[in-house]
Amino acid sequence: MTDAEWAVVRPLLPEPGWMRGRGGQPEAYCHRAMLDAIAYLVDNGIKWRAMPVDFPPWDRVYAFFRRWRDHGLVREFHDRLRGQVREKAGRDPRPTAGMIDSQSVKADAVVGADSRGFDGGKLVNGRKRHVVVDTLGLLLGVMVTGADAGDRAAARVLLEQVAAAHHRLALVWADGGYTGSLVEHCLATFALVVAIVKRSDNVKGFVVLPKRWIVERLFAHLMRSRRLARDFERRVTSAEVMIYWSMTALMIRRLARPHRERG
Repeated sequence: MTDAEWAVVRPLLPEPGWMRGRGGQPEAYCHRAMLDAIAYLVDNGIKWRAMPVDFPPWDRVYAFFRRWRDHGLVREFHDRLRGQVREKAGRDPRPTAGMIDSQSVKADAVVGADSRGFDGGKLVNGRKRHVVVDTLGLLLGVMVTGADAGDRAAARVLLEQVAAAHHRLALVWADGGYTGSLVEHCLATFALVVAIVKRSDNVKGFVVLPKRWIVERLFAHLMRSRRLARDFERRVTSAEVMIYWSMTALMIRRLARPHRERG
């Protein structure tokens, strides 16, 4: 991170327990160095043990990553950044609309059979990322399953989590794969409207669908991170956290970028 990016990040970091009188010891390494190390790993796709000597020892970086993963600190930090990005864009920090979609990716050999599957439609043997984003393309929720998981079944669980975390969310756009009982279920259970954006049968070739391109842009960003071009994580929770880390790095750059007034 540059000094400008660190100035944005530092006030938003979760406060360590020892600073709140909850015991424990101060961190041995600066959070800036730890965040830089994890961002380097996600962006370049290296192994933990291949961490360059410019960063803290790999086992200390992994212990930091594991602690933030298990205590939900990655999502807390990510959500604080998302609120700042939305405010900078002139939006309310609490989103009211979003998009849902899924992406199947190949899985490495370390991924066990209990969390992988075969997507017959995409011909992918691996895992599937189910995501919900807001109208700016910022992540609201993610769930990783085997690639054979159905979109509608996974959406029921994911939308329940997202609706519980974002109480003002009232509308979610989706593609034709989410039709059926999911629409009625979300409206009756979460008071959430799922609007289906269908592709016209009269159109041939590639066409940009309204609202749908926003979530596709997020998938494109994830595939630019080498650690996410293929699923290398043994645990599903680690795969989900890696997605949050990738989006966190993107939002940090957005916040440090000078604001340009329109007109």
